[in-house]
Amino acid sequence: MTELRTRARLHKSPLLKANAVGARQKGSDSKHAVWDAHTASVAATGHVSAASWSSRYANRLRLSDALLSTGVVSVAYVWRLAARDHQGSLVGSELAYLWISLSIVLLWNVDLEWCRSREKRVFGSGVAEYRRVVQATFRAFGIMAMLLIVFQVGISRGFFAVALPLGIALLLCERWLWRRWLDNQRRAGKSLSNVVVLGAPKDVEHVIGHLSNHLVSGYRVAAAALTTLEPEMELLPPWYEVPVLSSMADIADVVNKTRAEAVVVAGPLPGGPGTIQELGWRLEDMSTELVLASSLTNVAGPRVHFRPMEGLPLMHVELPQYSGGKHVVKRVMDILLASTALLVLTPVLLLLTIIVKLDSRGPALFFQERVGRNEGTFKMVKFRSMVVDAEARLAALEDENEGAGPLFKMSRDPRITRSGRWMRRFSFDELPQFWNVLTGQMSLVGPRPPLATEVARYAKSDHRRLLVKPGITGLWQVSGRSALEWDESVRLDLYYVENWSVTGDIVILWRTFKAVVAPVGAY
Repeated sequence: MTELRTRARLHKSPLLKANAVGARQKGSDSKHAVWDAHTASVAATGHVSAASWSSRYANRLRLSDALLSTGVVSVAYVWRLAARDHQGSLVGSELAYLWISLSIVLLWNVDLEWCRSREKRVFGSGVAEYRRVVQATFRAFGIMAMLLIVFQVGISRGFFAVALPLGIALLLCERWLWRRWLDNQRRAGKSLSNVVVLGAPKDVEHVIGHLSNHLVSGYRVAAAALTTLEPEMELLPPWYEVPVLSSMADIADVVNKTRAEAVVVAGPLPGGPGTIQELGWRLEDMSTELVLASSLTNVAGPRVHFRPMEGLPLMHVELPQYSGGKHVVKRVMDILLASTALLVLTPVLLLLTIIVKLDSRGPALFFQERVGRNEGTFKMVKFRSMVVDAEARLAALEDENEGAGPLFKMSRDPRITRSGRWMRRFSFDELPQFWNVLTGQMSLVGPRPPLATEVARYAKSDHRRLLVKPGITGLWQVSGRSALEWDESVRLDLYYVENWSVTGDIVILWRTFKAVVAPVGAY
């Protein structure tokens, strides 16, 4: 907060305005005064360089990984010894198991380091860290298994059957816990890397807004360097509290003063690729990273592939996949999880049925026609959370609509029953939709299933949400639900449709569990 207040005072001062408008006047007293004050404000917040916090964080991961891997292998070792006591025999000697255990721990941790699972770029966001952890674990155990076969070392398969799944589960859980700790640090303004955003005003504005709203990505915008500066630009969002320069000539001074770890290039620069190449050389001399913000804002990394070509590196963007092998895997996962959920939740479903029946007049279940994949319709089932004549009373409430776009939402909708209010808050009313998933009308993860009246009001691009099956949960549900603006909801759904993956679905399901425990924007 001290830093923000200091920056706000700097922003309102005539010194900052003189610095922004006259950045080309190198050596001006006002410029140095502003930057010295800004540097002092950073120091006052206890700012620690990214190199320092990231190395400490990586060392914490190394220590916890080593302790966890040792514990997992020890459990497998003790389990096999206990199996010998019960079965009277054991494949391999105790000494062999001991050496194999030590070798697995060593190989496992070496592979975790080699695959860069402790790299700063994967800290705190995305699935790359989890993917590298799983790959390293399978590779370490696979290499050890092949070595045992080559050297004909006898060892029970049960040892690997215990250590491998237990190791993956606990290691992912450990990394997730560290990530939650890091997220809290970043939301408090700690463990962040200073960056300078460079480009045209509109491009810089977009990047600054995104980074400022997603501190968990690990970047703190320390300054903006604009290729052009319109009159009074420094007085408008998002420049408020962010020092602004109007020239690229001072980029080295900006990096030094802000201790920036990277320069983010937002959009094209005057001079084209040559300017970016020269900028990269200058930043290389200062050991500062160059980050290019892609204009492909709705394309995820797995769809982007680089094809090196001498003098012209090409970036290929794969077509979105709306059918094929991955969708078969998705369907199998839907069937297994939905059937398991219905079986396990049977007592809860019966209890909720009784509560709904006792709370208000009408049936416990509510069937509503929704639009599914390729604009086909189906009957979506849920627990009734409104009075039986809710549809008839809708027209009288249109003037009080708080929803975004074609959605109708009211935070205090009078049609909602007493039980319906808390069921909606914790999404209990959606539980019967596991039946829709089991029958193939819906998926566990996907865009929300819209009403036909909502689809009739869709823009042309909005119809792309219907290229995949609707889901019980999705990106918009775990990102704010009813609190989101309509455009943001559409953006999230379109992003999912074009970039979905099985791994991404698993992450969304986990985030859904957290959203149900601590609901935000649900009504």
